[in-house]
Amino acid sequence: MFIISLTYKQSNAEVDKYIDSHRIFLTKFYAAGVFIMSGRKQPRTGGIILAKAQNLASLEQIIQQDPFYIHQLADYEITEFLPSKSISELSHLLLER
Repeated sequence: MFIISLTYKQSNAEVDKYIDSHRIFLTKFYAAGVFIMSGRKQPRTGGIILAKAQNLASLEQIIQQDPFYIHQLADYEITEFLPSKSISELSHLLLER
């Protein structure tokens, strides 16, 4: 499991030019079962994506398809974590023991 933290390095006005294509990118990887949850940071300095990918390398390849990445609008920090506890609705995401 991965937490992807995006930090904008351009103005929100510049980011907004690509927001529709970014949403299409998100939808594609929600449909593929990779993205689980996403949203803006508050205040609006970037966003967070919760992802379930095979490995870091495959996730990095996915990120390279994001219009925010392509147009150098955001920096990406990826943190891998091993989920061991959750609410019952998310228990299917836990590591198998």
